[in-house]
Amino acid sequence: MEADFEPEDKYSWYFGPLSREETNDILQNKKDSGVFLVRDSQSIRGDFVLCVKEDNKVSHYIINRIQVGGMTRFKIGDKEFNDIPSLLNFYKSHYLDTTTLIRPAPREKLVGKYDFGGRDPEDLPFSKGDILELISKDEDEWWTARDKHGRVGQIPVKYTTRMQESNGASSNSNMNEKPAYSKPENILPQPVKEMQLPAYARVVTDRNPNAYDRTQLRLRTGEIVKVLATNVNGQWEGEVNGRRGIFPFTHVQFISEEEVP
Repeated sequence: MEADFEPEDKYSWYFGPLSREETNDILQNKKDSGVFLVRDSQSIRGDFVLCVKEDNKVSHYIINRIQVGGMTRFKIGDKEFNDIPSLLNFYKSHYLDTTTLIRPAPREKLVGKYDFGGRDPEDLPFSKGDILELISKDEDEWWTARDKHGRVGQIPVKYTTRMQESNGASSNSNMNEKPAYSKPENILPQPVKEMQLPAYARVVTDRNPNAYDRTQLRLRTGEIVKVLATNVNGQWEGEVNGRRGIFPFTHVQFISEEEVP
């Protein structure tokens, strides 16, 4: 069977923080060998796992993120690649154990229960009845999804319902009462324009960005972020526990230097 996927389209094959058990549920009942997905490693933070339906089993191949000559590379078995798309492209024509990679596992479909206009640059606006493709379950209340136009962003889980594959209908017909979503309001002790950078801020809500995007900063409630730059689009640059990256300003509140541990 000829491979039918584009390795550069990470949103077709990257499923985020899935567990081994969830992965097996997705792949085990697939009829064809070579159906696959890539998920985050549960045992080694920053590494990935290539999961493939092979004959009557689901194989889980660890992809290690390594440093070679100051460059990040990805290793599977004894082979190294510059990035994961290169790795997947290689296994389109080379066998893992008993199969090559044929196509990514199908995505779960969601239906908009209510209109969502979005609040932050990272949000994905949608309307009631829109069909969305689930990319990854990043947090309990916020997932990453893609719309029919190929736009990707975060959506409030309570504003959607699962679509039943059999008839295309939603799995929940109660669409009367619109719930509130729990993104925090940004409450700053003083206007941003008056802040002297670098400044310090406390994380007020967890953030689990797409693990494949290394420019984004993962945040945990209570952590102290050193804010290095602010942008009018709401995407700020900061550093926390030796990690540097981009994050939305709505996840933090500025504090005084006296409050820094």
